[in-house]
Amino acid sequence: MKKFLHPLTTFKLLMAIFIGGYASLSLELIVLRQLSSFVGTTTITVSIVMGCFLAFMSMGYYQGSTLSLKNNSIRQQAQNGFYLIALISVLASSYILMDIYFIFLNAMGIRANVIQTTIYSLIFLSYGPYLFGKITAMLSRYLHYKDRNYTGKIMAVDTMGSVLGSLLTSLFLMPFIGVNYSILILVAVNLIGALLVSRKYQYKYIGIIILFAAFLLNQSSLLKDIYDIVENNAVSTISIYDADEGKSRIMDINHSLASKVSTEHNLNFPYINFINDNFIATIPQGEIKDILVVGAGGFTVGLDDKQNNYIFVDIDKDLKKHAEENFLHQKLGPNKKFIVQDANQFLKESAQKYDLIVLDTYSSQRYIPQELITKEYFTRAKNNLKEGGILVLNAIVSASFADDFSMNLDNTLRQVFAHNLRSQTVRNFNAWSTQDRNNLMYVYYHHTNPQKVYSLNKNASFYDYEMTNFD
Repeated sequence: MKKFLHPLTTFKLLMAIFIGGYASLSLELIVLRQLSSFVGTTTITVSIVMGCFLAFMSMGYYQGSTLSLKNNSIRQQAQNGFYLIALISVLASSYILMDIYFIFLNAMGIRANVIQTTIYSLIFLSYGPYLFGKITAMLSRYLHYKDRNYTGKIMAVDTMGSVLGSLLTSLFLMPFIGVNYSILILVAVNLIGALLVSRKYQYKYIGIIILFAAFLLNQSSLLKDIYDIVENNAVSTISIYDADEGKSRIMDINHSLASKVSTEHNLNFPYINFINDNFIATIPQGEIKDILVVGAGGFTVGLDDKQNNYIFVDIDKDLKKHAEENFLHQKLGPNKKFIVQDANQFLKESAQKYDLIVLDTYSSQRYIPQELITKEYFTRAKNNLKEGGILVLNAIVSASFADDFSMNLDNTLRQVFAHNLRSQTVRNFNAWSTQDRNNLMYVYYHHTNPQKVYSLNKNASFYDYEMTNFD
């Protein structure tokens, strides 16, 4: 005859399953957020992480379904599993260790993001998910063996844990306490799971050591000392540090040199000087233009302009605070407004039209988010231009069309901006190199194009040229 479990024991085991669901989703989200600083956020890298996670979790489910329930070590195995998951969470999601991993792979010549992400997932996101699946299957079968009426409850509890792990981690923990301390919460939750399934609270000192290691690797002061990180939220990892022997400051966002401000004009980023010198400084005195900057960075576009009206759009709500306090060391002027919103959604909903639109939306060192390089996105930007308005796009591409991305981005832009589109580099480049990437500025002028073509049979170029008023 089966011996039914004590209600308290049942509650503990159900809570352990709940914690497994919570911790699995939380770990996945934290890793994806940390990886975005190194490989960007693309559907390909996300699918690799999720696919690896689910594949090994399914193996764990299968393994957990084959163990004998008569084995008294089931709860012991579950306890050990939670301890190992806590340790893996530290190794897989700590920024410092992740940085070391990518430095090592780059030094080995492995630079393709897909390969880097795949290797990372196989090393750090295989055994942890396997243990999640195994623990859930073991405890579920154990409870079901004692009382078959628990099947529905088990599924509900596991799902509720996953939902809470998803919502709490992404909507509350990472935005308000930072990714680094969200890792501490994740480790602590796994250690609680170990205590819930343990009979004698064995190896509690191991849990303390793991938690202490998580704290040492993820304390804000350490990250600031090593990487100058001032913010590590759900959207961005922001570092601010001095450069050029103290003449400049750099704002680094998600491992990308996002902005630079300097006491010497020639030390600023050339593409920012290109925008400020040619499109803002040349605005006639007395005229007030409406300017939209999508991808605020350090708010260096039009930094010294107090004449025209600016709207800066970015998804990171903490960007303005750190730019003013730690980067610019000054408040934005009253002519500058900051809106926290997704760029695509803003352009879709905006009823205002602008004289100048600047698109500069890199989410990491090399990547523009995929949804922000589409025909539909560029069409929305074009529709937000006034007649006679100008759109400027910063793209880090091959100026000599040496790769598919450079050619296809150009194809996409020219399908939307069929006329009056120019592109130019802002630095010297090697026209024969297949590896050279540089800031290429696409500039579109939004006014009516006569769409004439000069030919031997019909050529009015002399009259067109002579009737143009040049200063």
